[in-house]
Amino acid sequence: MTTVWYGPARWESPAPRRYGPVARVAVVSDVHANVAALTAVLADIAAAGADLIVSCGDLTWGSHPDQTIALMRGLGSRALFVRGNGERAVLEISAGGRTAESPRHAWVPARHSGSSLEFVAAIPFSVVIEITGLGPVRFCHGSPRSDTEVVTPATPAERFAQLCAGVSEQVLVTGHTHLQFDRRVAGRRSVNPGSVGLPYHDGEPGTAYWALLGPDVALRQTRYDITAALEAGPDAGDPAAEKITELLMSPPSPGEIMAETERLVFSD
Repeated sequence: MTTVWYGPARWESPAPRRYGPVARVAVVSDVHANVAALTAVLADIAAAGADLIVSCGDLTWGSHPDQTIALMRGLGSRALFVRGNGERAVLEISAGGRTAESPRHAWVPARHSGSSLEFVAAIPFSVVIEITGLGPVRFCHGSPRSDTEVVTPATPAERFAQLCAGVSEQVLVTGHTHLQFDRRVAGRRSVNPGSVGLPYHDGEPGTAYWALLGPDVALRQTRYDITAALEAGPDAGDPAAEKITELLMSPPSPGEIMAETERLVFSD
């Protein structure tokens, strides 16, 4: 089977844009258009005094993409973004270059306004930020070579070294697996802030996960009223509302996710 590398888009340079130095960076990932969770997390981030906020992908793949983008756009130049496989799917399906695999795969892209599609189309594959105490940190969704590659606490050192080949940064921040962790592997530091909108965890429903970087890595949690998130899908007519409710209330365990994703290595 041929591996498809979903790396930088045709319009962008293979070398990521660099920012900083800055003292503190808040990281959110896999929001999946959960407006209630994102609103609560942004309030905690504001209290923490972060200089920048990075979205590590899969921001808009959910029932309320326009509202989610509006929240992040309201941060102005304090917000940076990297593209997830969800954003790529929105663009591919909207452009007719990819066949929707389910009713929801057709429904979610159609929920994006023209302005939101323009916003998503401009999101780069990765960014690098110089952070006080950590040095240059690379942010991407899956891995530095593909937005579909999974990185977990169980990723073997050999594969981690391979997916970081050619990357000079010693700290890598990824999303995609909806698992929060901070791990040292293959001579580097591998961090995932966890998922804001659809976490795979052992905690109580109504917990959103994120991270604060600088001068070290702090893994954070924010509690929010999950009722609004549970009502959002049915109110919007989300074809996957029942499944999303199940994942919010009774998600797979981290162990289950690690076993499944490490078996697959790539998951779109």
